[in-house]
Amino acid sequence: MADWDIEIDCEGLLCPLPVLRARKRLLALAVGTVVCVRATDAMARVDLPHFCAEAGHAYLGAQDQGGVTLHLIRRG
Repeated sequence: MADWDIEIDCEGLLCPLPVLRARKRLLALAVGTVVCVRATDAMARVDLPHFCAEAGHAYLGAQDQGGVTLHLIRRG
């Protein structure tokens, strides 16, 4: 079983699209929902934690899975 509720596929998308897609989905979710953003852009490691800090969400970390990085975010 996955450690998240919703998965957002941002593979192949460059900055700032992973952040913009995450932002749009997070706005529609309940507080406490955990989202997994699947990204291949290396800048997502910088952009997603920064976005979370600014928007009040909790960045739970990232894990590599082959050429894809899974970023976990808890809706704040």
